[in-house]
Amino acid sequence: MEVSLARVDYLQVGVTAQKTMRLLPASGRRATQKVVVGDQDGVITCFGIKKGEPATVFKTLPGPKIARLELGGALNTPQEKIFVATGSEVRGFTKRGKQFLSFETNLTEDIKAMHISGADLFLCASYIYNHYCDCKDKHYYLSRDKINDVLCLPVDKVNCITPVLACQDRVLRVLQGSDLLYEVEVPGPPTVLALNNGDGGDSGEEIVYGTSDGKLGLIQITGSASVPKWEIDNEKKRGGILCIDSFDILRDGVKELLVGRDDGVLEIYSFESADDPVLRYDYVLSESISSIQGGCVGKDGYDEVLACTYSGWLTGLTTELAYREGGSGEELKLSQEMQSKISSLRNEVEHLQMKVLGEREKYQQSSQSSSAVSSVPAFSVNDKFTLNKDDASYSLILEVQAAIDIILVQSDVPVDLLDVDKNSAVVSFSNCDSDPNGNCLLATYRCQANTTRLELKIRSIEGRYGTLQAYVTPRIQPKTCQVYQYQIKPLSLHQRTHSIDHDRPMNTLMLKGQFSFAEIHSWVVFCLPEVPERTPPGESVTFYFQNTFLGTQLESTYRIGEGCFKSDNISTISILKDVLSKEATKRKINLNISFDINEESVRHTLKLIHPKLEYQQLLAKKVHLIDALRELQVQEGNVDFLVPEYRCILEEADQLLEEYKKQPAHLERLYGMITDLFIDKFKFRGTNVKSKVPLLLELLDGCEQDRLIAFFEAAS
Repeated sequence: MEVSLARVDYLQVGVTAQKTMRLLPASGRRATQKVVVGDQDGVITCFGIKKGEPATVFKTLPGPKIARLELGGALNTPQEKIFVATGSEVRGFTKRGKQFLSFETNLTEDIKAMHISGADLFLCASYIYNHYCDCKDKHYYLSRDKINDVLCLPVDKVNCITPVLACQDRVLRVLQGSDLLYEVEVPGPPTVLALNNGDGGDSGEEIVYGTSDGKLGLIQITGSASVPKWEIDNEKKRGGILCIDSFDILRDGVKELLVGRDDGVLEIYSFESADDPVLRYDYVLSESISSIQGGCVGKDGYDEVLACTYSGWLTGLTTELAYREGGSGEELKLSQEMQSKISSLRNEVEHLQMKVLGEREKYQQSSQSSSAVSSVPAFSVNDKFTLNKDDASYSLILEVQAAIDIILVQSDVPVDLLDVDKNSAVVSFSNCDSDPNGNCLLATYRCQANTTRLELKIRSIEGRYGTLQAYVTPRIQPKTCQVYQYQIKPLSLHQRTHSIDHDRPMNTLMLKGQFSFAEIHSWVVFCLPEVPERTPPGESVTFYFQNTFLGTQLESTYRIGEGCFKSDNISTISILKDVLSKEATKRKINLNISFDINEESVRHTLKLIHPKLEYQQLLAKKVHLIDALRELQVQEGNVDFLVPEYRCILEEADQLLEEYKKQPAHLERLYGMITDLFIDKFKFRGTNVKSKVPLLLELLDGCEQDRLIAFFEAAS
């Protein structure tokens, strides 16, 4: 059965956070449902559709930002009570809008995630989980990393309370009371959890998770261990997953999986067999989807998928066709209902345009008076700065509630801006200062009209660290700008992982001194990405990392007065030694530094680099031949006389050029890494070999792996 859905835009509220829109239960079978949504102005809006137009049921006054909105009620009854989390408070409303609960929690931080099951309330701040029963504190847990979402298995099916936390360190933590029952490793940082089929499946133990790097999976949470069921990789390189729901939109008796992503892609997966779900339908909205749910909203008997976007648009994809067949059966004509709707919308737009002109004139007059007071308009920006494992680059996503005019990117460290296919902005570069403490990058992105979301790709160099700044200017009057800062860390291309290969030849760096656990943790946070800012509980901690560019590894273990760092790359140890020494000196802490260098690790690292080097050298040579080969082709009329290798280059010319364009300075990066490895190897011996670097660079062009290793060994 093909999925055929028509788009309907209902109304717009304020900027919304993740999981802040729900559909109230229907009063009858296949009857229309009311929609309730909370925004960052603190307003809760509940509306239904009457005669094709949104009709407000109730609307609250503005207040603190609404971080989550959930439905609740007694177990085994319709879940039609509305609960919202604002700051550290939870408020409850009836479906008519009457407030019946105002519960001020004992949380010192704002609530980030919430789940409700009967009389049980599960709340999470950044690192803290609290379980309340009838508004009384019952259980507490301090997580080792940030909590993104919380869920509890259905009590009526599993007969016990089993909360599950989705944590930033790629782990689902299953709790029992205030204790950690066990941990479940997942392939990416989980951002959202949902019960499979809406009720946890037949056993009630099945949870669907979505990750920030776009992966989707199903896990069965049993009382003693987890059982992975399926996992879908993000092969199309789409955005991170923000919301999940289950609903039978195909009407085949099996609920489909509805997924909303942060790049605006809405997906419907169906279960045609017991295997992995199959993507049946996708639709692209212009901004991130913060909430998604299936139900019946626009018209009785017509199911639809309702999505709420970042800027607050409530958009439905309905099974009711927007067009109907004409008398001849061939032409499609708009229904009378649709024509009247278009007419009323045109009148509304004209009225709003007149109102805007009037307000603009008033503003111009008031701004020119002697008593004028300038007011800067506020606007919300949703930003995300994450490391991509696939191409070892950082993705900077900036989403604004108004259309973007200009984004200026400035960096005080050398970084490369990579092409992003989705971008329609025009980029221009400015000359930068030669001063090493000044600008290393100045780039301006001029966006087309109605662009509210821009994605940039940035590649950094390990060992060079500083700050990247983005100046965001939307198309609003008077002109205003907001600045966002992102740290480029010394080991910026390292990503957290669950385990490493201990059989590799490892180099060791040992630190000892009069420093606290919190101090050495702050140094590690400064050096490496994806490390929680809060000091982990316990007396010591171990983190594992993998370099996304080379595949080398790092093990970091530290406690009060002692730190141990192991890596199969000498350059990683060298960067850590320099940066940690510098940070300790700033705090006037004396460090006793010792190291153990494994000579075999140099050969091992070169073997990891060389295939990449060989591939990039071959790619560069092919690209440099393309123009000459194309000229030959034009002059001779055909290329039959060319050897197969050159004919193949001509056939693949477009793909080769595209790949080369996406990887600027890739070859130079590899040359730089090999040079750094050469210098760092002898630096630990106390020998300066910078004078031999030109010889190394000469050798690198078309160099064989054995000759390269021999040069490293002969230099000693």
